[in-house]
Amino acid sequence: MFQFFRRMKTLVSSEVNNMIDKAEDPVKMVDEYLREMESEIAEMESTTAKIIAEEKLLARKKEDTAKLADTREEQALKALEESNEDLARRILLEKKRAETEHAEISQLHENSLQQVEDLKTKLNEMKHEYSEMKHKRVTLVARAEAAKAKAQANRLMSSVESGSAKRGFNRMEEKIMRQEAEADASEELRETNQSLDNEIKELDKRTEVDAELARLREKLTQKDETKG
Repeated sequence: MFQFFRRMKTLVSSEVNNMIDKAEDPVKMVDEYLREMESEIAEMESTTAKIIAEEKLLARKKEDTAKLADTREEQALKALEESNEDLARRILLEKKRAETEHAEISQLHENSLQQVEDLKTKLNEMKHEYSEMKHKRVTLVARAEAAKAKAQANRLMSSVESGSAKRGFNRMEEKIMRQEAEADASEELRETNQSLDNEIKELDKRTEVDAELARLREKLTQKDETKG
């Protein structure tokens, strides 16, 4: 089930242009993937509901067997009070069976609880992924349309002399790259300054602590001198 989700995310994230090249409608394809996700989520919800119902049934059986064992305990005690040891013995056998069944059901219930928690976690993950893809749909559709427009523009530009425009574009690209490099350098410098500031703050703290220690030592010395 989760393999489908991973496959779907990969398709939606990387194959929009491939769909365009194959003359497929990317919007319809994305919507189809979302419908498949909805179906998987509905199936997981149904499975989770069944396991929750089973867990509640086991919880009731667990409680019933515990009560039965307690009841048999009281009944055996009453039989002994009436000097009916044979009856008490048979009742205690029933109690033992109830305790055994209780232990088995308790283990099944514990396993069921863990399964419910695992299913809930996986279901939440699926819903989260679905929500992410739902939000991405608008962007993906826009990218598909942009890819179509870009392909058309490239076909038009191939028949037009664009030497000067291309040189101008290259200059702008170089300028942007230079600005990006300057921004990166500025960021590195800022981080270096921050690191230096932090070291200075730590030094100031140590200096304050050393001064405080010196003051306490002097106070201790004065106290010893007073005693002497």
